[in-house]
Amino acid sequence: MDCHHYARGECRSCTWLPRPYDEQLSEKERACRALLAPWPGIAWEPVVEGGLGGFRNKAKLVVGGTPEAPTLGILDPEGRGVDLRDCALHDPRLVAAADPLAELVVRARIAPYDVVRRRGELKHLLVTVAPDGGLLVRFVLRSEEAVTRIRKHLPWLLGRLPEARVVSVNLQPDPKAVLEGPREIVLTDATSLRVRVNDLDLHLLPQSFFQTNTRVAAALYRQVAEWVDEIAPASVWDLYGGVGGFALHVAAPGRRVVGVEVSGAATESARRSAADHGLAVEVVAADATTWVADAVAAGEPVADLVVVNPPRRGIGARLASLLEESGAGHVVYSSCNAVTLARDLEAMPSLRPVRGRVLDMFPHTAHYEAVVLLERAARER
Repeated sequence: MDCHHYARGECRSCTWLPRPYDEQLSEKERACRALLAPWPGIAWEPVVEGGLGGFRNKAKLVVGGTPEAPTLGILDPEGRGVDLRDCALHDPRLVAAADPLAELVVRARIAPYDVVRRRGELKHLLVTVAPDGGLLVRFVLRSEEAVTRIRKHLPWLLGRLPEARVVSVNLQPDPKAVLEGPREIVLTDATSLRVRVNDLDLHLLPQSFFQTNTRVAAALYRQVAEWVDEIAPASVWDLYGGVGGFALHVAAPGRRVVGVEVSGAATESARRSAADHGLAVEVVAADATTWVADAVAAGEPVADLVVVNPPRRGIGARLASLLEESGAGHVVYSSCNAVTLARDLEAMPSLRPVRGRVLDMFPHTAHYEAVVLLERAARER
């Protein structure tokens, strides 16, 4: 894929861009298999391709420049804005939305935040697109100073950008490299964006996490649902459940499914989606490790199958130990960092990976998603 920003040295985020795509896929699969080589006999499914361009469903745009001429993209090493509103990774509908959003910044006279001088208001524009073209637009501001002006010009924005279903302001007052803050002010009547994945509508609230590649996320959910349906467990725990993608995909009549997620926005998203589809999924707002430890201490029966989808740091020693000592017959581990996946597998020696798949969630980088099915080995007598 050609990129004039990469060629000019303006943006080098796609570190693998010069490499042929087939080579990228082969190297990611090789790297994952090498990390899991201590567990021979894994049956590997074919790699899921992520796409050459236009695959990102979320634009994380740093706002730079001036109120009269804002840039949407990244900052250079000196803190100056580099405009990347035509980024080839973004879904074309995100690219089309960038100009109206930049014009709103001008109309509302919102000063871009100056990282060096710690002045200004608008830090980021975060825009998510659903498969049907609907948009979730978030303005990340230092304070409430510009909120009234954004409200004033919101009708103009919705006229220019009718795809914007949800528009909100996030307040991030701290002068540090944190993408967003805890407080969200929703400016539209709608509070969630519906994202169709396979045959399910997932609700995304402004602070909900969702994978950045919808097509690959759909393939990931289908793969896990296929493994779970083959095993046919009576009960499933979905830990680090996010907006409920795994829990909703594995829900079935007569099967008890519990989703556990620490984010309040994500749990509310999962509850709305489950209610919409009439799925009997229990959603709990809690830290995954603490919740499992409390369940075990209370003598509650452990699920037959546990799905984990942790952040890059992995599930950690305590949760790995709890799963190792539990009665769960199977674990499905979805990982965005195969290094911590391998580390966690070492802490669960009786749960051995038997099937696996690499999914290229992040083309043109060294990152990828890996999912493995773990099966409890028979205890030696």
